[in-house]
Amino acid sequence: MARGKDDEFEPEGRNEREVAAELADQRAEFVGLMQHFYRGELGRTTDWRARIDRTTNWAVGLVATLITWAFSAVDRPHYIILGSLAVVTIFLYIETRRYRIYDIWRSRVRLVEENIFANAADPEGVVHEQWRNLLADDLRRPTLKVPFLEALSRRLRRVYFPLMTIIVASWGFRIALFSPDDVGVWEAAAIDPLPGMLVVATVGFFYLTMFGVTVWPTDRLAMGEKREPPEQVSWRE
Repeated sequence: MARGKDDEFEPEGRNEREVAAELADQRAEFVGLMQHFYRGELGRTTDWRARIDRTTNWAVGLVATLITWAFSAVDRPHYIILGSLAVVTIFLYIETRRYRIYDIWRSRVRLVEENIFANAADPEGVVHEQWRNLLADDLRRPTLKVPFLEALSRRLRRVYFPLMTIIVASWGFRIALFSPDDVGVWEAAAIDPLPGMLVVATVGFFYLTMFGVTVWPTDRLAMGEKREPPEQVSWRE
């Protein structure tokens, strides 16, 4: 049916542009909208969680393969194990970036769960009184809520520091046990043209740096499933 002149659709008109604003005051429609929103954000969270797990699986598989190969014969070069340490560091960087993006969707899911579903199950009040404003602001201007250093520390603590410990320990056993009797540890650790003492010092400095980041004591900003945020930190700061 053709529209009359007075009924023409104006996409830039206020009524058409802000069609969803009417839902703000309609409780039933708003709850239905939030159900669809929750399912969508949960799907994003699951997808990015799978990406993080995929990177971890690659790192673990690579380390197992290279360490097994390095120990399979006496004449295998020990620096192959250090090569796995370098590649794992690259995976750590990639996974840290993915974790920060994953936290965008996960924090939205938690905001809805804390302030809608939890309150529906046990109406003791919402966790964040301004949760609708917080959510609207984050939808308009998505932000990375977890600093890079914190995300790096969390991934090291969960997966990568134990993995690096295995790599460094395996490398130490490799140069200590598979070297000829007439070759000292420093000489066995050398990577031509780098002297063994420099190689050991570099590996030790890198390992201690990763240990320091892992046990980093600063207050955490990420709101994990089993971690309470500091009282002075808001949901998206």
